[in-house]
Order: sequence, then C-alpha cells, then structure tokens
Amino acid sequence: MTTQHPPAIRVHGLRKSYGDLEVLRGVDLEVARGSIFALLGSNGAGKTTVVKILSTLLRADAGTASVNGFDVADDAAEVRESISLTGQFAAVDEILTGRENLVLIAKLRHLTGAAAIADDLLARFSLTDAGARKVATYSGGMRRRLDIAMSLIGNPPVILLDEPTTGLDPQARIEVWAAVKELAAGGTTVLLTTQYLEEAEQLADRIAILHRGVIIVDGTLAELKALLPPAEIEYVEKQPSLEDVFFTLVGAETTSEDQ
Repeated sequence: MTTQHPPAIRVHGLRKSYGDLEVLRGVDLEVARGSIFALLGSNGAGKTTVVKILSTLLRADAGTASVNGFDVADDAAEVRESISLTGQFAAVDEILTGRENLVLIAKLRHLTGAAAIADDLLARFSLTDAGARKVATYSGGMRRRLDIAMSLIGNPPVILLDEPTTGLDPQARIEVWAAVKELAAGGTTVLLTTQYLEEAEQLADRIAILHRGVIIVDGTLAELKALLPPAEIEYVEKQPSLEDVFFTLVGAETTSEDQ
C-alpha cells in the first residue's frame, strides 16, 4: 500500500485586497512534491500576489496557505527556511564573478564547504567555463541560470519562480527552461508563474489559469486541451493548443500590470 505524500504547497480560499481592489477572490490550489506547477495568467491576474503570500512577504486577508507543511502565517520562519524565491529580474552582483556570487551566498547561509558548493552548482547549470568571469559579461540567460543556482544553495525543497524569463530572448528562455527541468528532476518542487503559454506547455506537470483573482481551471496539459473539441481543418483533425484553451476561458482582454 503506497503512502500519499501531502502536497508541497496547499492554498485554500486565499483572498487579498488593496483598498477597493480585490486582487484574490478565493484561490485554491495544490502542488505535488517534486513537480512543476505553472500558475498562468495575464498581467493583473494576481499571480505575484499569490507568490508574495506563499513567501511570507504579504499577509492574506482570508484563507489559508501552507508550504512544506508549514502555515505561512503561523510558521513564517519555517516557511522561509523551506523556500527560495526568484523574482522577475536576476538578483546577482555584476561586480563579482559567477563563482564569487555563489560562494558569498553559501557563506551568508553559514554553510561549510562554500567553494565546493559553488563549483558543484556551476557544473550543474553549465556555467563552469564562465565561473571565473565577472557577471557583468554574462548573457541574460546565463545571469538567470546563475540566479536560479544561487537560489538552490541550502537545498530548499520548494522554489518559487515569479516570471523567471521576463525580458529574455528565445535562446535564453530555452536555457532557463532546461535549468527548471533540472530542478524538478532533482526532486525540487517548483511553482512557476508565467504569462507565456509556451512556457507552461514546455515545463509544467500541472497548469492552473488564474483570472480575475480566481482559479478558473486546474489540470494537466492534456486535461486542459480536452476542455475544447478538436477543430477540423480540411478534414484533418487539429487538437486545441494551450493558447486556444486559455483565450477561450479568459478571453483576449488585457488588464493592468500584475499585482
């Protein structure tokens, strides 16, 4: 008999308002351990607000949320020890080399063997050859990979990636996708927010669409595609894409910047 592991992230009835603006209106979601979960939505849907609450940077008005079994309101210190948060822009020191950035973070976290930790992560993210170069010389994809590598120092079981490929060119995005897949392959749970449909398709084990503060659909890519019938074009059956599902459910309207 197999034992069912509790989810790495559990959110129920999450609500948050800024004055009269209701950003989250009862969000429910669960993220399985060791999986990649994509929270997909347009700007203004509330994705970043969810991440801020899960990372203890913001308190919810109502509802509950837990990460790695710890309540984000009651056990904030334990939650922070369980996670690493990577925002929309790489938080790296351009004056230092890639290796020095990693060594610095390892020392700040009072870990022994900082040099060995740095070398291991440089190899894991294909940055060994660039490790001795100043980060100012790195491409966008390399900086983001270094940023993600830095977030792994201390082996947090849960990684929160808030739109990690914002502003990157296509090649750099592919590099970051490979790094994210590497995280999950190593057993790390990844919650990824994105507005890029292709990114969710490429990476996620499960996808939830957040629209106007609520989750309107949550499932695997196959389950989401099954919501729409296949289209027939010149008698050839065409399966719906995630883009078809997203715009059918949400519509093509644009909203203000993400809260």
